[in-house]
Amino acid sequence: MADDKDLATEGAKDRVKGAAKEVEGRVRNATGGATGNTSEQLKGKAQEIGGKIQQGIGKAKQKSDPKPGVDGE
Repeated sequence: MADDKDLATEGAKDRVKGAAKEVEGRVRNATGGATGNTSEQLKGKAQEIGGKIQQGIGKAKQKSDPKPGVDGE
């Protein structure tokens, strides 16, 4: 059950994964720009946006956890 999990910990993991995805997207976007590959730029931008969304979900999970660091009882 999702209720039995520590949302603060899950949220932190989502934020880290999202930040990594965002950085990877920025690099991909820049590489596409440097090589003139518009398709790669668009994929990078989409990945960057996906990372920002994942970070937002992680932040929401952390804020909604009534007892951070404690699994469901």
